[in-house]
Amino acid sequence: MSSLVILKARRSLKPLQLLFHQEGFLTINAVLCKSSQLPPAARFLSSRDSKHNLDGRLTTTWKNSETDGQGGTKTSPIRQRKKELWDDTVDEKGKRASFSKSVFAAGTAKRTTEMLKKKARVLSMLLQDEEEPEGKPKRRAGKMQPPDRPLSVAEWRNLKESLGNHQHFDTKMMCVLFKSGAELDIAKSLLTFVAMETGVLSYRLLLHYLTLCVKGDHDDEVFDVYDIMRGSFPSLDTGASSLFIKSFSRTPRWREALSLLQELKVFTPSPRNYGDVIAAAIEHGDTITAWALYDELLEKGLSPHQETWKALFEGSRKINCSDVKEVEKLLGILLYMRNNQIYPQHNLVTSIKTWFESLTGQKWTGSWTTAALQGRCRCCGSELESIRLTTEEYQQLKDRVMTDVIQGQDVFNKTTPEELERFKAFVKRKPAFDVIVDGLNVANINKDRSKQSETLLAVVSELEHQGLTVLVLGRKHMLCPSRSWERHNMNLIQQKAYCFFTENISEDDPFLLYATLHSGNHCQFVSRDLMRDHKACLVDDATRRLFFKWQRGHQLVVTGYVALGRRVRFQNIPSYDTIVQTSGDSWHIPYDDTQDRSTYEVPQKWLCLTKKH
Repeated sequence: MSSLVILKARRSLKPLQLLFHQEGFLTINAVLCKSSQLPPAARFLSSRDSKHNLDGRLTTTWKNSETDGQGGTKTSPIRQRKKELWDDTVDEKGKRASFSKSVFAAGTAKRTTEMLKKKARVLSMLLQDEEEPEGKPKRRAGKMQPPDRPLSVAEWRNLKESLGNHQHFDTKMMCVLFKSGAELDIAKSLLTFVAMETGVLSYRLLLHYLTLCVKGDHDDEVFDVYDIMRGSFPSLDTGASSLFIKSFSRTPRWREALSLLQELKVFTPSPRNYGDVIAAAIEHGDTITAWALYDELLEKGLSPHQETWKALFEGSRKINCSDVKEVEKLLGILLYMRNNQIYPQHNLVTSIKTWFESLTGQKWTGSWTTAALQGRCRCCGSELESIRLTTEEYQQLKDRVMTDVIQGQDVFNKTTPEELERFKAFVKRKPAFDVIVDGLNVANINKDRSKQSETLLAVVSELEHQGLTVLVLGRKHMLCPSRSWERHNMNLIQQKAYCFFTENISEDDPFLLYATLHSGNHCQFVSRDLMRDHKACLVDDATRRLFFKWQRGHQLVVTGYVALGRRVRFQNIPSYDTIVQTSGDSWHIPYDDTQDRSTYEVPQKWLCLTKKH
């Protein structure tokens, strides 16, 4: 099949001496552009998969400003948008969306953020309606739209002129074509226009075209682009090399991707580069090369992509390999996930399940399940690993937090050494606490700022009712009587709990962490703060994972409306750790079934694998 002649420059244009390399551009001799005849060598549309729509319309336009046109009075936009806000917060059956019981459950942050964004968007629209006079046209930003068919040079020229002859029209339009998933022939017609109009195809434009070809699986086109870019430019950037590796790796020419990978080692190849070649080696039965590259990837300190693991598990299953060493390598992937607290996505964990069940003579059975709050698998009944830290883990975490967070370089930016020492002495004089309350954080649970002290008193009263020894951390302004901080409520709080009030400018999180860890492994804390900044202060990944495990097992989060005289409810703390785990005859693998999980959340679904004897 034929292809872009402009991209097969050496074969079809070199005999005519129409192309030469100049300052990073592929340039057509200016004499050619003066010809009244379209040169055959530049007819891009004689392509291998042309699908011209001769009846298609030119749809590429800027969206112009819109006006109401009615000129009359609008009817209750505020009421309508309030209704839309309500509609956004209910599901198809008319029920309000149910939020997870745990702040650490996958998807909780995403759903909360989306709800808040919708509310903010509606509020912004209401305010805009109040500020803008009735009947005034609302300006909307224009957006470049892709054509729905290949255009001629004249049509592209007219389109460019209608958009103001933008200097970077070609690259911007190619990006639009890529994002919209446009047909390849449309992109080719754009290249034809640029070549005939300017005589220049820049590296950047070819790179955008290459991206479109790789995304659309047009691998033969990629080969053409590869040949011309290799012959016309002194070197390839990492972006182009990565795209070529991806495309070559899924074709019989996959070994050429090995050469490209070697070139990238002058820099640092990405896990994606390694993964593409590993998948290609597996697909073509070269498991030795695949595992050698995988080991090299790990040695460089890179974290493999999940598609790479999927290729390794599926490759072993296809060749029905139950070799002991091969099995150990694949089980090593699961241990890597455990040690790095990585959760496989659903498509990967499905491949893992299939691989286990295909092992000859081992009789593995996989089931999709969840974990009970008490820490048992709902499928096989096995007890999952405890969320509680061991004595060694707790001491390790305590030492690191004391060094990196409590005594870190920036801790005194929002406190003083004297205040911190005074607090340490205070804690040592008191009995071990059962729970530490972030007073200001808890007081702001309800939106009514006039009831801050009342809200805090309700939470403290609930904890006292449970027979717990409580420490409330606050700031000195909370002791100044005001509408928000009633003297009577603050006096009751100090009767029910130990209290320590820092300076108003002080940050109370280091005090909270110190008191909680100093009181022992049983001590919990009440706060909505997810402590991400403080976790980031820890110097190594292992300690950060340990901190997250401790946090999930010790943080109490208030749920529901809080009021004096009513029981205060807290989100349940699971008794089990959400991590890949094995007992030899069983594996339990938590996996992602959603794209909405934040880094500080954990999956709720599990794969249970058991071995029959």
